[in-house]
Amino acid sequence: MERMRFWSTFCLIVFSFAAFAQSRQTYSFNAGWKIHMGDLQEAQQPTFDDKEWRAVTLPYAWNEDEAFAKPIHEHSTGVVWYRKTFVLPDDVPQEKVFLEFEGVRFGAEFYLNGTWIGRHENGVMASGLDISQHVVKKGENVLAVRTDNDWRYREKATNSIFQWNDKNFNANYGGIPKNVWIHFTGGTYQTLPLYSNLGTTGVYVYAQNIDISKKRLDLHVESEVKNETSTASKGQFVVEVRDTAGTVVQTFENSFSLAAGATGTIRAQSTLDNVHFWNWGYGYLYTVTTKLVVDGETIDAVDTRTGFRKTAFRDGMVFINDRVLMMKGYAQRTSNEWPTVGLSVAPWLSDYSNKLMVESNANLVRWMHVAPWRQDVESCDRVGLMQMLPAGDAERDVEGRRWEQRTELMRDAIIYYRNSPSVIFWESGNESISEEHMAEMIAIRDQYDPHGGRAIGSREMLDSKLAEYGGEMLYINKSARHPMIATEYMRDEGLRKYWDEYTYPFHKEGEGPLYKNNDASDYNRNQDQHAMETIRRWWEYWKVRPGTGKRVSSGGVNIIFSDSNTHYRGKENYRRSGEVDAMRIPKDGYYAHQVMWDGWVDPDAKGLHIIGHWNYPAHTKKDIHVVSAGEKVELFVNGQSQGFGNRSYQFLFTFPQVAFVAGELKARSYDENGNVLNEKVIQTAGEPYRVKLNYTHGANGLYADGNDMVLVDVEVLDKEGKRCPTATNMIDFTWDGPMDWRGGIAQGPNNYILSESLPVEGGINRILLRTKYGESGEMKIRAQANGLLPDSLSWEVSPISEKNGLFVKNAGIGLPSNIDRGNGLQDEPLKQRRITLPIQKVQAGANQEMAIASYDDNELTDWVNDGTLQNAWIEYTLDKKSDIDEIDLKLNNFRSRSYPLQVFVDDKLVFDGNTKTTLGYYTLEIPRTQGRRIKIQLKGSSVIAAENQHAEIGGKKLDDGVARDDIGVKGRLSIIEIDIHKKL
Repeated sequence: MERMRFWSTFCLIVFSFAAFAQSRQTYSFNAGWKIHMGDLQEAQQPTFDDKEWRAVTLPYAWNEDEAFAKPIHEHSTGVVWYRKTFVLPDDVPQEKVFLEFEGVRFGAEFYLNGTWIGRHENGVMASGLDISQHVVKKGENVLAVRTDNDWRYREKATNSIFQWNDKNFNANYGGIPKNVWIHFTGGTYQTLPLYSNLGTTGVYVYAQNIDISKKRLDLHVESEVKNETSTASKGQFVVEVRDTAGTVVQTFENSFSLAAGATGTIRAQSTLDNVHFWNWGYGYLYTVTTKLVVDGETIDAVDTRTGFRKTAFRDGMVFINDRVLMMKGYAQRTSNEWPTVGLSVAPWLSDYSNKLMVESNANLVRWMHVAPWRQDVESCDRVGLMQMLPAGDAERDVEGRRWEQRTELMRDAIIYYRNSPSVIFWESGNESISEEHMAEMIAIRDQYDPHGGRAIGSREMLDSKLAEYGGEMLYINKSARHPMIATEYMRDEGLRKYWDEYTYPFHKEGEGPLYKNNDASDYNRNQDQHAMETIRRWWEYWKVRPGTGKRVSSGGVNIIFSDSNTHYRGKENYRRSGEVDAMRIPKDGYYAHQVMWDGWVDPDAKGLHIIGHWNYPAHTKKDIHVVSAGEKVELFVNGQSQGFGNRSYQFLFTFPQVAFVAGELKARSYDENGNVLNEKVIQTAGEPYRVKLNYTHGANGLYADGNDMVLVDVEVLDKEGKRCPTATNMIDFTWDGPMDWRGGIAQGPNNYILSESLPVEGGINRILLRTKYGESGEMKIRAQANGLLPDSLSWEVSPISEKNGLFVKNAGIGLPSNIDRGNGLQDEPLKQRRITLPIQKVQAGANQEMAIASYDDNELTDWVNDGTLQNAWIEYTLDKKSDIDEIDLKLNNFRSRSYPLQVFVDDKLVFDGNTKTTLGYYTLEIPRTQGRRIKIQLKGSSVIAAENQHAEIGGKKLDDGVARDDIGVKGRLSIIEIDIHKKL
């Protein structure tokens, strides 16, 4: 749901500020603030002298300069005061006046004209303030906000800390880093979806009886209405539905009657035909306008931007619009920050970043630990990116007041975001919670979002009978019940600057300091290895995707999308796990995902990408790696075939020791019949010759609102205009005009934060500029580098319409929806690749009573023998004799131990070998054998094949199956789950 605004009066508000009162008006309250760092006595008083305070425009974190300059645990904290003097416009309704703060960090005390009017303390979600009784209708008002972003901030009423105020993941951008709005309504009005302080729930729009094939649904609209007048209010509740082009496609109504002083929920419903269903990469949105009409006049109107889609969560899979969709995407830090501005970016930049996820063929973003801000939620609606949306958590279940804080935050988030079609999952915890707590969270969902088609669950919850989805952090889970989605996989880090060991600055793979006294090679990768690791990791999820049996994985999300100013493990002081860097310039792993993820379950076979570049010193020989969804890949150097690549991990094709020859490197992919699917070419660039600038801003314009922004790309090109992929030239910038320099980021001193000179990396870099409030006109920028031709650009910053410091935030209006992928309804249905053969009974060499746990669809239970080798066997009898092709085994210590196994089908030996370590499931591929009895037998001691050294932040060892001390045990076999398959 986008900001509640009366869009039909938009032109009058923007261009003329019409002299007659509208039924409801909303303005940005972002301008005209002043700040002071440090606590002061009496700073809340209207007579306090703030002339020396610094002027700022919101959203503004007072410590924004530290974003990517300092590691998260060094972010500055303290008390900072924000003050704003304002006068109410004459031509707005003044019966009711509300302030909406989208979020403060961490706690805030609010004062109006010296009177305390409220407090907000969760540091995450929005809150509202009813200032109707305190605001001066004629004359100046002073709003003062005392903010405190202490890491150990304690709730005033209880002295309790907040679990999610954590130095490891919740970057501390202090003060008021999100938007503030002021709403004017009459005495009878539809409430705002702001439960904190106001206790109100707003509008709720939902669909039932959705028929995808007939493009039809039953539309239900509910609105909480207050009558704060002295007389009863009686009239019509009118609903207008507009499509994305603004055309009215349906109008319906219902009568309402509300006594003086009463609050009630008004409802109306109608059938909606010819529906465009919201989908992945298809951000089709409708505007639902709800009006209160009394005696033929509209006394209040609210616009809700929403979309309609059908969901189901069953059989271990996620269904969108009646189709199975494997979850593929990113676990992104909720701060979603950029260098030197933190999270407080312009609205179009949220779309730019989130759409990049979709363009990498991600369909899901899991915001980590805490709820995202409204701008990112609305952005995901527009770009067609599904969301797993948390409330607040750190790493474990809690009790008492800290648990109550989590339920209150979940309530607020659900009310605020329940009209967003992109929200598919509510996340109750970043770790497993008790069944009692899960029941509480479900009750909150059922109270405030009973019809939204959203599953509620938690990370872990592998054996929960209540959670509607689950999934571990770094591992593979399967289920035949609720979907299992890996909530954050692949922590490996690598700077975009480091191509490979053959390219300056010749970063040796894995070189860097220890992490917690352990080898940290995974956190200091070069781009070749980082990209290949994305393939290795995704392959394990792909193997057990929907269509591969009764129990399947529903996918996973890679941590993270963009390099982050949160907990790091590598050499730099920020996290480089992103598939794009902090300025959203892609790394090779980004393109690897494009290839592997381009489809609902199985990828488009045409996907193809060559990892790396083709600029090396003479006589260089190196392995060339190609990512492809085809069956074969051939490589050519200047037209000469280098043969076909060695295939591994399904999508990786390797050509060993290819000799570099300047010119053209071409990859060609084929299907299983030898038909050409695709070709990709990279070329050798010449010597650096010139600097090239390009700029980007929002498609809806560039405005002097103090928050709108421009991205400027700087490239080093050769004479033919090709980017020089090994260039590292230092670029010097000069500029003139109505924007502030915020700069970019590069590897080097202080990460070049706010520097006016910074180097390109891989031949490109990017900088950011921000508009100044009220300053419009021409902006010029020039870039030069020693020995290269310079370049320059100019553009215009448009003025804003403002009155008494209030304005309409044009930068947030009219942002286009992304419908690039189409509605998805014509994509191929799910293909069944194999079927799971039902087990009738089981016999074990020991602990017979536990044997059923090895196929009970519960990955927290297992069968284990008694530790003696002669009893280390288990035999399964199928319902009936069948062809058998594959066996999936989840063995205990799956990521560290290798087991020497023999497998018999009806006493015939079909496998004799050692299992490999995995992130969960090891697949035994056997010659197709017909039989009914399958015996798994340990033929010798298991061995440590990979040390389980990696630890969580607090030092806890990463999961490796069922906790049990196996040291010194020679004959122990433990099976967590087994699936026996026949290929189709």
